[in-house]
Parts: sequence; C-alpha cells; structure tokens
Amino acid sequence: MSHTDDTRTSRSHTGLFAALVAPWAALGLFILWAGMQASGEESVIEWTASLNPGGWMAWVLPTALFFWAVAGLLVLFSILAIRDPETPRRGVLGIETTRGDRLFIALLASAFLNLAWLALALGPQWIALILCVVLAAAIFRFV
Repeated sequence: MSHTDDTRTSRSHTGLFAALVAPWAALGLFILWAGMQASGEESVIEWTASLNPGGWMAWVLPTALFFWAVAGLLVLFSILAIRDPETPRRGVLGIETTRGDRLFIALLASAFLNLAWLALALGPQWIALILCVVLAAAIFRFV
C-alpha cells in the first residue's frame, strides 16, 4: 500500500469517526441541558427530577447518562473495529471472542451483579459500580 493510499484511507476514516462521535457528543450535551432544565436552578442538578415530566417513561439524569455511556462504548468499539480489526481469541471460557463479544459479556455480567446487589441489599450502589469495573477488566483480560 502506498503513502497516498494510507492518506486516502485515513481521510475516509476521519469522516466516519466524526459521523459517529458528533451525534453522540450532541446527545450528551442535550442530556446535560435537560438535566439542568429539570432541576429548575442553574447551579444545581437535581438527579431525581424527571427529564420528561408527564412522559410515558420516567427518565432521570442517571438513567439517561447510563444509556449515553453505553452508546459511547458502542461508538468507541465501532471506531476500534474500523481502525484495528482483530481476530477472535480463545479465553478461559473456551470460546472464541472478539472485543465486542467481551463488551457484551461484561455489560450482561454487570447488569446481573447490580441486580443481585440491589436484591440482597449489600450496601451503597457505588461499591457495585467499582466491582463492575473490576469484573469488566477481568473479562477483557481473561475471556
């Protein structure tokens, strides 16, 4: 591949990356704006105020930020797949997995860990979040 081909491929990827990241960033700004509007004050964010009063679903800021973060992970993993395609690897589960597979397994395991944490009333939810990060790191390393 010549230098010209590398530059052309890099330019086409740059446009694709911008097309992926720009809507995600705009959505994040909208979520923060909606959180500020729901609180009614400019200096304080009320975390439990509905972002859509009277709507069919009780969207609150932490829920919106969670789904925004998951969307960001999907954007990041799409960019990684385009820039650096990988071959599946075999981990401790004995199945071949890619980065996307490991992300799915980590998100699913984190959901179950959080549900169990809530059901068993084991303590503050932020401790479960730390455990989820440790669990995800282990999944990406060993699975």
